[in-house]
Amino acid sequence: MAEPARRKDIFAGEDPIEIARRWLAEAAESEPADPEAMALATVDDRGMPNVRMVLLKEIEGRGARGAFLFYTNYESVKARELAAGKAAFVLHWKSLRRQVRVRGLVTREDGPKADAYFASRPLQSRIGAWASRQSRPLRSRAALMAEVAKQAALHGNAPRRPPHWGGFRIRPLEIEFWAEGAYRLHDRFRWTRPDVGSAQWTVTRLYP
Repeated sequence: MAEPARRKDIFAGEDPIEIARRWLAEAAESEPADPEAMALATVDDRGMPNVRMVLLKEIEGRGARGAFLFYTNYESVKARELAAGKAAFVLHWKSLRRQVRVRGLVTREDGPKADAYFASRPLQSRIGAWASRQSRPLRSRAALMAEVAKQAALHGNAPRRPPHWGGFRIRPLEIEFWAEGAYRLHDRFRWTRPDVGSAQWTVTRLYP
């Protein structure tokens, strides 16, 4: 029997989206803070890479429809770089000694789902989304707080989602699951597919 067919325990499953969802749920029980924190990598128009931490808000669907969803300011540096349509990220959990790496294609989520998530956020976070000109120079902390106060007065207790704020969805072409092994002999399984509409994944075990 081929090695990928013998996957078991934490690597078991026929859908990498479901495996990622299961690992995240386990991390939520053991990681001391922000199990959904992920390092998001993009490239600018000069080919220079960028990476920063964002919060994964949902693992959507399964199979061919599976995707990873997060939210941000559409006028930020990361959003401008995401407009190129490709991105990668890694979720790493020290408590589990595991990580998930993803590379895929990017689309926006700026419809009712984004509206509903925005409405679920704490009021001050919603006001902050209106006040922050993310990634642009800021004169002082006092200037930021003055803008927060201004936006709070303008929008009251029920601010709608700003047009410059919404979601991004990463639909994976490649997902790698990594688990720490003794003496750095780690376990790694890489799932790949030819396009984001396919539910046919190829699984390959990798050297550590």
